[in-house]
Amino acid sequence: MPLIRIDDIDDPRVEPYRNLKMKNLQRGGQYFIAEGKKVVERMVDSDFRTASVFISEKRIQEWMPKVPDDVPLYVASQQVMSALVGFDFHVGVVGCGYRRRSPLLEQVLSHDAKRLTVVACPNCDNPENMGAIIRIGAAFGIDALLLGGGCCDPFARRVIRVSMGSAFTLPIIESTDLASDLHRLKQEWNFELAATILDDDAELLGSAGRGDRFGILMGNEDAGLDAIWTELSQRKVTIPMRRGTDSLNVAVAAGIILHHFTRE
Repeated sequence: MPLIRIDDIDDPRVEPYRNLKMKNLQRGGQYFIAEGKKVVERMVDSDFRTASVFISEKRIQEWMPKVPDDVPLYVASQQVMSALVGFDFHVGVVGCGYRRRSPLLEQVLSHDAKRLTVVACPNCDNPENMGAIIRIGAAFGIDALLLGGGCCDPFARRVIRVSMGSAFTLPIIESTDLASDLHRLKQEWNFELAATILDDDAELLGSAGRGDRFGILMGNEDAGLDAIWTELSQRKVTIPMRRGTDSLNVAVAAGIILHHFTRE
């Protein structure tokens, strides 16, 4: 498809890109936004459908070969683009993709796989933490990220940006009944579940082992895990800390815990 010139910030063809700081394309809608060179490249290369790509004039030569012929490629001056998105958009490339229905457990996890690792977050409501957990989970090769109803939108613009596009490759399951899905992991897939908590009775991470099928529950950075999730887990695991530190950023904790549990 040829370049489509955008000179009017009220052009309806670029409506999804309008005032990105003031709005977010939320769950239940048709689109999500991918922002920045690497993230848009990863969206275009993924199996998510790309709705359009929007670039500034200085990016034309770089991006024309990258965008498939059937995807609209909009171009505008830096001034028009910044006015449309609502801030000085110096990176000069943003993309819009089509959302799709969240997969089910059985669509993601094979009953025949020997080794499976799942992270479950009942209530991660911070977009930066969510994006970092997605990126970390992808880096350490987990098989799925399972999200409860208290979590923020895993395809919000800030989440996708922080994940650096890992949301396009890591299977993310937005559960409508997290407790039921965790019970299914235990009963149908023979998972062992471990709650990550601050508790003197919890296993110290450095000496904690795992079986072939293992689920890690991680709580909200402020409130941790509610009792329903620790009671549903067969084990409790903690990261030992010193000098009066009572907690770690949940994404940092996810990196430490997944490094330990995904080592062969």
